[in-house]
Amino acid sequence: MIQQSSPKYTWHEPRCLIPSIRTTATWELRLHAQNIPKIKIYNTFFSVTSYGMSQLVDKAKNFVAEKVANIKKPEADVTDVDLKHVSRENIEYGAKVAVNNPYSHSIPICEISYTFKSAGREIASGTIPDPGSLTANETTMLDVPVKVPYNILVSLARDIGRDWDIDYELGVGLTIDLPIIGNFTIPLSKKGEIKLPTISDIF
Repeated sequence: MIQQSSPKYTWHEPRCLIPSIRTTATWELRLHAQNIPKIKIYNTFFSVTSYGMSQLVDKAKNFVAEKVANIKKPEADVTDVDLKHVSRENIEYGAKVAVNNPYSHSIPICEISYTFKSAGREIASGTIPDPGSLTANETTMLDVPVKVPYNILVSLARDIGRDWDIDYELGVGLTIDLPIIGNFTIPLSKKGEIKLPTISDIF
């Protein structure tokens, strides 16, 4: 009489990170034959998988950060802030921003935002949407109009007690659309002193 030997089951490493239903059933059969606790194996497998994925994500983040840091970016500077227009309602100052584009193609400007402060108080702020683009391989001059209510400046000058001169701090955010990176904001700032217009300037 021929005796049939019992089948031998061997362990095989899974070929995919997420087991299919068929693969899971095969694991259970092999584990049952060798009296290996399923929960212990599953916990070990998914712990190793999670650790590997975490390392992979960290490496990807570091790779992207390194590439972004090495990408050429335009350089900008606020070159001047001067009085542009005076009315009974507000005083308009004009800020000149020089932006150098190192690329051989134009770069769209998404928006320009600004804040205007004096004596630690914000006296004006605004946003200029879609102001144009940066010329390829050149320095583009941008005009940023800053409108300040006249009564606020007069009140500020009286509080400070100076002879119609006030210190200012201008903050500008230049948001551009860079290749690969996408929207990128260049923060700019400039401090100085400006004169308030006289009554003769208004009339």
